Amino acid sequence: MDEQLNYAPCGFLTLTESGMILSINQTLLQILGYTEDQLTGQHVKRILTVPARLFFEFYFFPLVKLDHHVEEMYVSLKSNKNEEIPVLINAVERKGNAGTVLECILIPMRKRNEFENELLHAKKEIEAALKEKDQMNAELETTLKEMEIQKEELLELYKQNHTYKIETKKELELARIIQETSLTDAMNDENIQMEVFYNPSGELSGDIYGIYRIDQHRYGIILLDVMGHGISSALITMTLHSLFQRLISAGAAVDIVLKELDSHLHKLFQNNEEARHFSAAIYLLIDTEKQQIEYINAGHPPALWQDPDGKQYELYAAAPPLGTFEGIEYKTKTFPLRKGGRLLLYTDGIDPLASNHLAPLLKNTVSLPLIKLKEKILQSLTKEKDINHKSDDECFILIDFK
Repeated sequence: MDEQLNYAPCGFLTLTESGMILSINQTLLQILGYTEDQLTGQHVKRILTVPARLFFEFYFFPLVKLDHHVEEMYVSLKSNKNEEIPVLINAVERKGNAGTVLECILIPMRKRNEFENELLHAKKEIEAALKEKDQMNAELETTLKEMEIQKEELLELYKQNHTYKIETKKELELARIIQETSLTDAMNDENIQMEVFYNPSGELSGDIYGIYRIDQHRYGIILLDVMGHGISSALITMTLHSLFQRLISAGAAVDIVLKELDSHLHKLFQNNEEARHFSAAIYLLIDTEKQQIEYINAGHPPALWQDPDGKQYELYAAAPPLGTFEGIEYKTKTFPLRKGGRLLLYTDGIDPLASNHLAPLLKNTVSLPLIKLKEKILQSLTKEKDINHKSDDECFILIDFK
């Protein structure tokens, strides 16, 4: 067998009239996974599937004897690993000195089978889609008839719904204004300078904060994040607001403030566990005369304190969120306050993945004015949103100590 035929891009073999393999090219041997010695002299049925053997016996050989050739006959070969290989066979009978020889070209049809299966699958899907379309059209006609009958009722319902939406939107807007009005302003006096950012994810927020000057040297700062956001969370923030405003303004101790807020939540939901809401909270009592900060963190993201030299401390949570367990003992922690220090308090909407990107941001901007640092944090927050596509209430408070 010449080189070109031996490595042609199709199978080639020669058979005797009785089906014995006289020669086989390397292409077909590679497809079947045999060596030339394994197949030469063997009957062709060795490389045929059972149905193909019957086909050769009762159709292929008789047709070759009758017409002296066959064209595009579809059969399946069997590889050395019992893999079924569909092929098309073209064969011609030639007579020579050595007797009659059948020369066969075999073209694998794997791709064609895949295409045919895909076409059949696509045909079934189209037929199913057309059937579904007809069914949907029939259902649509029925629905349209029913809608025509109930047209006046639907129009009336639409008007009522539209009116309800307008009224609800007005009520939500009013509630938003009331909630934001309850928020205290940032302070800037002889002791401290502040910047505040507050951005609800919807009309209403589950985040709330309070900033109070208790006396000449003491300040109370609280930040709460009620579970969830929306109307239910906003209602709870308002009930907590009136309580912590009264307690902090009166100069209540840090642990008393947290204890009263926790007790309020337990009383609020004592008869309805399904409606129960929890609230992360952090409260700081700042005393510029004693140069110290007392605080309690109840399940809230850690506040960041940065000394004038850039050294940072995290005010971690040492207690669970408010409303979680009854009888919690809230223990106050204290750390020294230094002039020139900087404090950052934030809710989890500012750092939703706890990625700790705020600490290095704070450290790298130690000399920046607060307003510029606020802009940097907002830029960072925009990038986080672009990456994570999450929406949550956002609030943070920046404080410089003079």
